[in-house]
Amino acid sequence: MLTLTAPLPAPSLSLVRPSTVVDLLQRWAVSSQQTARRNAMLGATECAARRAVRLDVDTYLASAAGPAASGATATATGTGLGQIATPG
Repeated sequence: MLTLTAPLPAPSLSLVRPSTVVDLLQRWAVSSQQTARRNAMLGATECAARRAVRLDVDTYLASAAGPAASGATATATGTGLGQIATPG
């Protein structure tokens, strides 16, 4: 199951020295970027897992249907949803 990390709130800037403010902002920016990268990696992993399951199901259905289902065979071999068939 995909669980995204919530973005971090901006640091409070009241009653701190200017050098500390810069440090706080730099740490917040780095932490925010790391959170965004982690969320992107989780999303990409989830998409890859779903794609693998979808291809497994397509392959099974194509083999179970036999040679009469030529459309299912094309999907199972990778020329289905979201793919461009190249002439070859």
